[in-house]
Amino acid sequence: MTALMRKFIHQTVKTGINCSDRYFSAQIVQKAALTLFGAITVAKRLPLPAYANAFSTVGNTEDETDKKKRSKSAFGNVGRKIHHRILQLLDSNGNDLGTMHRVTAIRLMEEQNLRLVLRNASADPPVYQLMSGSQIHEEQLRLREKEKTQAKTRPPQLKELTFSSNIAQHDLDTKMKQIQQWIEKKYQVQITVKKGKATDPEDNMEELFDKILKSMPELATFTSKPRITRGGKAATCVFRHLSNKEMTEHGKSKEIQINRDTVNKENSDDMESNILQQ
Repeated sequence: MTALMRKFIHQTVKTGINCSDRYFSAQIVQKAALTLFGAITVAKRLPLPAYANAFSTVGNTEDETDKKKRSKSAFGNVGRKIHHRILQLLDSNGNDLGTMHRVTAIRLMEEQNLRLVLRNASADPPVYQLMSGSQIHEEQLRLREKEKTQAKTRPPQLKELTFSSNIAQHDLDTKMKQIQQWIEKKYQVQITVKKGKATDPEDNMEELFDKILKSMPELATFTSKPRITRGGKAATCVFRHLSNKEMTEHGKSKEIQINRDTVNKENSDDMESNILQQ
C-alpha cells in the first residue's frame, strides 16, 4: 500500500512539472514570435499580384459600385468630377470643340463661367457639353416631359385575376380592393370567374362583374364586356381606368342626378306639407 502511494505521488509531481514546462515554454515562444514578426502582422496589406486579382472580388466591388452610381446619375452638372480622361466637348450652342483632355475642358468651363454636362457616356470618346444653369434647367424639364409622353403612349400593363363564382364575401372584398389598386395605377385588369357548381346559372358570374364595377363607379369601366367562355364553365371581362373625358362626363351626370334628387325631395316635401295643411 505504501509503495502504491509513493508511485502515485511521484506520478503527480512529474505531471505537474511537465504542465508547468509546457506553459512557460508556450509563453516564451509567443513572446519571441511577437518580437520577430510583430512588424509584419501589423503591416499594411500589400496589393494582390496580377494573377491573383482574377480570383479576388474585393477590389472589383468598389469599381462596380461606382459604375452603378454613374449610370443612375441624373442629367446635371458634373463639375470638376470628370471620370473620363479624354472627351469630346461641345460649346453652349452645340458646336463641336473637338477632342481634348479633361484638364482643358475644366479650364474652358471656368474661363466661360459655365457648367459641364455629360451628354453621351457610351460614345467613344464620351461627349460633354458646356451649358449655363438655365440651359440645364430647361433640358431637365424637356426630359421630364419626354418621359411623361412615353409613359402615356406605352401600352397599359395587364393584370389577371381568377376566382370561383361561389367565392365568400370576405374573399371577394379582398379581391375588389386588389382590383381597385391596380385600376388606380392605370393597369388593365382581366377577371375570369369560374362556375362554382355545375348547377349554378350563368347569371351568377355576370352579377359578380356588375358588383365589382359598382364598387368603383368613378374609377373604372369595361374594356370588353363580360362573355361566356369554356363552354359555359367560365366568364371573363377586362376592366380599365376611366379616361379624363369619361371622368368629366361622369362627374357632370352625377351632379345632374344629385340636383334631380334634391328637386324631387323638395317637391315631395311640398306635397306632404300641402296634404297636412288640408
